[in-house]
Amino acid sequence: MKRYLQLAAEFESLILDGTLEPGVRLPSVRQASCSYRVSPSTVFHAYYTLERRALIVARPRSGYFVASRPSLTSTLAIIPDRRTDETNSDSLTIRFMKAQRSCALPGLGALEPSPRLFPLDRISRFLTAATRRMVSSQNTLSAETAEAALRRQIVLRYLVTGVTVLPEEIVVTSGALDALIVCLQVLTRPGDTIAIERPAFHAAQEAIKRLRLKVVEIPVDPYRGLDLGVLAAALRQHPIRACWFTTTLHQPTGATLSDERKEALVRLLAEHGVPLIEDDVFRELHFGLTPAYPAKRFDSTGSVLHCGSFSTSLAPGLRLGWVAAGRYAARIEHERWLTMTPASVPVQCAIAEYLEHADYDRLLRKLRRQLASLQSLMVAAVDRYFPKGTVVFRPPGGFFLWVQLPEGVEAVELFEMAKAHEIAIAPGPIFSCGREFGRHIRLNYGRPWSPDVEKEIYVLGSLARRVMACALKSQSCR
Repeated sequence: MKRYLQLAAEFESLILDGTLEPGVRLPSVRQASCSYRVSPSTVFHAYYTLERRALIVARPRSGYFVASRPSLTSTLAIIPDRRTDETNSDSLTIRFMKAQRSCALPGLGALEPSPRLFPLDRISRFLTAATRRMVSSQNTLSAETAEAALRRQIVLRYLVTGVTVLPEEIVVTSGALDALIVCLQVLTRPGDTIAIERPAFHAAQEAIKRLRLKVVEIPVDPYRGLDLGVLAAALRQHPIRACWFTTTLHQPTGATLSDERKEALVRLLAEHGVPLIEDDVFRELHFGLTPAYPAKRFDSTGSVLHCGSFSTSLAPGLRLGWVAAGRYAARIEHERWLTMTPASVPVQCAIAEYLEHADYDRLLRKLRRQLASLQSLMVAAVDRYFPKGTVVFRPPGGFFLWVQLPEGVEAVELFEMAKAHEIAIAPGPIFSCGREFGRHIRLNYGRPWSPDVEKEIYVLGSLARRVMACALKSQSCR
């Protein structure tokens, strides 16, 4: 990484963790040059990078100051079930999913990191051995045996984070989304109200529509995460039956609640008797030196249903998830058998054997380093090629960037233009029931960096510049 990007990352970390508060004056270019033993040009480029990300502002004849953090409007809205959207093949979410399948370059809009980052050859060997055992005349591999072995390994993963979970609390599913949906099916009935985040994972909204639920959207700040004050007000005002939140590396913003705020969240919901469905598929990809604990760690009543997956951290495409369901485990197990296809037996066995015999933690350390490097490369590319005024919210892990476009650049228009160039991106409005975030896009940086990836960012940035230029020209003609 170039020195100016390293310096910018150091200041960014101090700003995001609150050490440098809004309004604090940064060292002058000359002072920083002496303190960090770099050239004034390096400091200037670092400050310019932070300014483009809206983390600092320049004041004439005064220097650089930490900017006020942008926050999302803290408003409550009941979003009714949009039945017409379910059959609308031209809805934005459907168009996004089609673009994923049809575009020659779907990587920036992908839902998972590239398989090239994972040890799929070794997992394939475990999978082949499990399949042979299953189809052999002796058939030594049963569904019960495979699931029991996987449950034991998942229990051990929980112990690493200081969470004690019994094997019988764990229900294995075909991917995390199945785990999340079966939790909703058990906790709610059509017409009930649940709380989700704003913005929120687009698949959550589709699941909610299918189940005929009403929604209260709770805003998420890209820096601090879920607004607990708004949630407390919502719990007082609305008959919320359950909450579906991502407390670590929220999608799409990347925000992570501190341990103190996770504990406060669990305590608040317990006071109101509302269960939490914790969508926690990205936690293993947290870049921090200390592990990111799940909200489940602070649950003493069995009311946090913790959903995880190996698709983002070990084996993309194999569709294997689970829920540590606490006191709801028996009901969820029953519902799963009634409504869902069981997880693949050979896949369960292969993942369990990999977790037992391979060094999963070593893989995770390597993967986090790779993703951190790839994140820096993509942030730098966005800084280079996107128009001035673009803001990148840099998350402390995962593989998504949440990007706010400048005034005049609409995400849906950019999405359609990019699609015409065979590039798929995720437009911001798909992450809100009210189709907000019209100037936001989500980009996936979880691919090995190459000239082709940089070219995609260059093309996307050029299209954004074109849209912005047309908007400015239109304004000047009025």
